[in-house]
Amino acid sequence: MKTYLEFLQHILDKGSQKNDRTNTGTISTFGYQMRFDMQEGFPLLTTKKVHLKSIVHELLWFVKGDTNIRYLVQNDVRIWNEWPYEKYKNSSSYSGETMSQFIDKIKDDESFSIQFGDLGPVYGKQWRSFEGKTNSVDQLKEVIDEIKTNPGSRRLIVNAWNPPLLKEMALPPCHMMYQFYVSDGKLSLQFYQRSADAFLGVPFNIASYALLLMMVAKVCNLIPGDLIQTVGDAHIYSNHLEQVNLQLSRIPRQLPKMIIKGNHPNIESFEYEDFVLEGYDPYPAIKGKVAV
Repeated sequence: MKTYLEFLQHILDKGSQKNDRTNTGTISTFGYQMRFDMQEGFPLLTTKKVHLKSIVHELLWFVKGDTNIRYLVQNDVRIWNEWPYEKYKNSSSYSGETMSQFIDKIKDDESFSIQFGDLGPVYGKQWRSFEGKTNSVDQLKEVIDEIKTNPGSRRLIVNAWNPPLLKEMALPPCHMMYQFYVSDGKLSLQFYQRSADAFLGVPFNIASYALLLMMVAKVCNLIPGDLIQTVGDAHIYSNHLEQVNLQLSRIPRQLPKMIIKGNHPNIESFEYEDFVLEGYDPYPAIKGKVAV
């Protein structure tokens, strides 16, 4: 994943200090693109261990069209917990629960999770039920159908940026649009990310969209081609600089291989157990605090 380390170095070399919504502070630059050949291996960072379980479950959650964190917390995935917890703390129902106590309630009490675990119409809602003026569109299904029947289309696009609903979302989509491209039996995917947390978020985003590309390729009987990530605001938070420099001191290792087991007639048929990662030999994990 030398490509990713070059991305970090580019931000450090070309970026400037900038205030941000979270009041953490960043080094930020605008406009960058990374390309990964999926035939060279699965693009999961080796310069730090990445929690693949969270990536797989989050992607399956997106694909389901789910927007409530209950499925995630029941599978010990914590990446979305901060936003509903902060909202809960500002509610009249809050009685001093810690994050751990809040998550236990989400996990064990369905009615509580319905009231306090929903994130609003975030990614999954937009992918599977994008609301228009008079109807809703299952964008992911329509794109897959189009890949099968009209692979030369230049309209193989799924868009998560729905302006009338942005204020209802816990967090407006960072990776906001993706497009497929078919050529010579290979399926490629490019996604646009308006805002990229280079240390914590981007490794997840790369692996997640690599998995999505593999899933759609399998459903459509195609070979995964290139994964391209195009970034708008690329930033390193000021409290991640030490971690970034540690990662830059490490030499990338050979990429692992991802195997997807079984036959999959549709995008809903995938389960967590279908994904098997082989040959992953990363450096130890590097912790960093998420900015909310």
